[in-house]
Amino acid sequence: MSSTPTTITTDDEEGALLRLREFFGAAFFLIVRRSPRLLRLHRNEKSWALFRVVLGLFGAALVVLPLSLWTGWITAIFGMLLFVASILLPPAQVESDTDRKARELGAKTVVNGGIYQPGNAPAAEVQLFISPAHIWALDEHLEPLIVINTAEISALRIETDQDNWLLRLGWADHKAEFEFEGFFAERFARLAYDSVYSAVQSNSTPSSKALAASA
Repeated sequence: MSSTPTTITTDDEEGALLRLREFFGAAFFLIVRRSPRLLRLHRNEKSWALFRVVLGLFGAALVVLPLSLWTGWITAIFGMLLFVASILLPPAQVESDTDRKARELGAKTVVNGGIYQPGNAPAAEVQLFISPAHIWALDEHLEPLIVINTAEISALRIETDQDNWLLRLGWADHKAEFEFEGFFAERFARLAYDSVYSAVQSNSTPSSKALAASA
């Protein structure tokens, strides 16, 4: 009785590896996207104080409890580091500079804007502060590099450029291009696109209807 061995083609292997890479990439991206929410712990004074107390007690326990073991001194050093860290941790930061700027501008959404080059000036990494009325591209110092009237946006698209992704906006006689680089370039570009598109849709203007028709 003979049996025919089953072989896996190169295409099947490449497809499986691609799906595996996309799965782990999406999972890691989700963690990165959710981590700011987890890190908001330090913006709640009571929760942050409780965290510091628990960290200090845990560190002290690691110093005292394992001393009877031959390798207890290693754990004790680690515990001492945790205890010292709990003391040296900065106080809770109730509100970040980004939060304050978003409130000042009236922005409902803040997303990664990739790299933007204003005219002949040097290119800079920006964040997009998005409100129903305007979209601001702010640099690392929260200085505006461009302000776009949301209601006037008539062109909005994303496209790939080799390993990078581009977000392109057009309004009146102007246009702007934001370039996203790195492993999460596509995901950040799509997030920015969806955020801008939602803001445009909230404006019941001819330009938003035309954009909806072409999207």
